[in-house]
Amino acid sequence: MEETSADYIVSIQDLRVRFRTLLGISQAVDGVSLQIPRGKVLGVVGESGCGKSVTGLSILQIVPHRGEIESGRILFKESAEAASAELLAYDRYGPEMRAIRGNLISMIFQEPMTSLNPCYTIGDQVMEAVRLHSQDKTETKARALDILRKVEMPNPERILGTYPHQLSGGMRQRAMIAMALSCRPVLLIADEPTTALDVTTEAQILELMRQLQAEIGMSILFITHNMGVVAQMCDEVAVMYLGKVVEQASVDEIFYNPRHPYTISLLRSIPRVGGGQRGQLESIKGTVPDPYTRISGCPFHPRCPVCIEGVCDTVMPEVSQVSAADSHFVRCHLYA
Repeated sequence: MEETSADYIVSIQDLRVRFRTLLGISQAVDGVSLQIPRGKVLGVVGESGCGKSVTGLSILQIVPHRGEIESGRILFKESAEAASAELLAYDRYGPEMRAIRGNLISMIFQEPMTSLNPCYTIGDQVMEAVRLHSQDKTETKARALDILRKVEMPNPERILGTYPHQLSGGMRQRAMIAMALSCRPVLLIADEPTTALDVTTEAQILELMRQLQAEIGMSILFITHNMGVVAQMCDEVAVMYLGKVVEQASVDEIFYNPRHPYTISLLRSIPRVGGGQRGQLESIKGTVPDPYTRISGCPFHPRCPVCIEGVCDTVMPEVSQVSAADSHFVRCHLYA
């Protein structure tokens, strides 16, 4: 949550993003601070509507219409030796962001069928980023074929000429990954990349992403609501609730020593095979509040099983470090 390491690829500091709609102002991201470590995978988890995707979109300055980044800083270090670049200081349509977007930082969006352009072939869409960012235009097709082979696309020469609707869900997802990795980025933002896939294809895609990450040496911001995927993919985890990071630690600390009541509730709601569990699966009481509602105190207190009356419902908790060895941070009055 706080800047504790100089070896980061992106450092987000007190980011606030809001949406102006006909129903009012929705505070999608409310003071998020986190770091994406170099060469590792940071998982961002939480229920739908917690601000995970908007945080990822803010890094590339592609927040949708009616959304605006109010304040905060996003520092980007292309390499350990490079100076930090302030991404929010760049014009979102300017040459600096165009040089970064799709080149140094790429993104895999949630649903490939709506993210791929149905009017262009897979080859055209994979080669587009290469044409924009590569100096050698003659190698465009060769690089596209190479990356399609890397994502284990069958018969890549034929796939170059096919359209998105002619591919299965798993193959479209592989095409999206190929597009994102075509320029060998230093950071990949993966926004729930396996949500629409069956479990077999999901396992293949996750294994593929891990292999490519190790080969290219990139960092990954992995946005998901699936704690099982987090255990398989991530090195560190940030848990978000209602636009705030409520806990951040290593993946082992999150699973074996969770501190925030929300994190504990998320882990208890995971079904376990062979654990002798009977009856209904545990669930978190209530729902994520309306995005237009402002809650006093801790945003989780209306659903918290250990809420301290007169404290949690009135005072916003500060971030506390509960384990120096593992850089374990939590935003909760229980550890203030």
